[in-house]
Amino acid sequence: MKILVAVKRVIDPYVKIRVKPDQSGVELKNVKMSMNPFDEIALEEALRLREKQIAKEVVIVSIGPTECQETLRNGLALGADRAILVSTDTVHCCLNIAKILQHITLQEQADLVLMGKQSIDGDNNQTPQMLAAILGWPQATFASKIDIDASNMQVTREVDGGLDTIAVQLPAVVSTDLRLNEPRYASLPNIMKAKQKQLDVIPLDSLNLSLKPHIEILAIKAPSIRQGGVKLDSVEDLIDKLKNEARVL
Repeated sequence: MKILVAVKRVIDPYVKIRVKPDQSGVELKNVKMSMNPFDEIALEEALRLREKQIAKEVVIVSIGPTECQETLRNGLALGADRAILVSTDTVHCCLNIAKILQHITLQEQADLVLMGKQSIDGDNNQTPQMLAAILGWPQATFASKIDIDASNMQVTREVDGGLDTIAVQLPAVVSTDLRLNEPRYASLPNIMKAKQKQLDVIPLDSLNLSLKPHIEILAIKAPSIRQGGVKLDSVEDLIDKLKNEARVL
């Protein structure tokens, strides 16, 4: 089995986001970037499936500018076998990303596509579902447990009422949730080995895909600053504020 893992380069989740003065986007200059946390979980699950000898090869793919090679090298250091960068300076919507991933999936003849349920920058939660629809493959979203036996796969999903376990036939697309696993850290020897692993750069224009913008971002604004809380000396003061200031709140 060959597993394709889609990863995205995003602003590090521990970095404070700053909106550009013209509201055209968020500031990316001199900002620490990292792999999308949900995609790290997807990669970790792929590596575990390879360690169980269920998968033979793990290939990671990213779509974006040249700087994404850093994210891919990190994925190679974690244990991926090969990496593919679809090089483009244009920020594409979820549908276009799904179309690009469809092309790479068929080109690589992948049996399973793993990706995070969403990216922490856009929070769209659309690309896995769109990719499955375009490929015509079964899909399992928000996976918290994956069991594979031959060409069959059982995926446990967390839903409002508890746990939902579904059977999916391969090939399939699976999006991963937080509770699926705990991603590993890259060791120094593996970081050195990653420099020698194959990383293919494919210009997006060479794929001859018909892509057009479907969404236009009009403005990005920072959330309003919340007022700080107030410490009260007694329960009586609390009751007084609830009675007299509840309508204002």
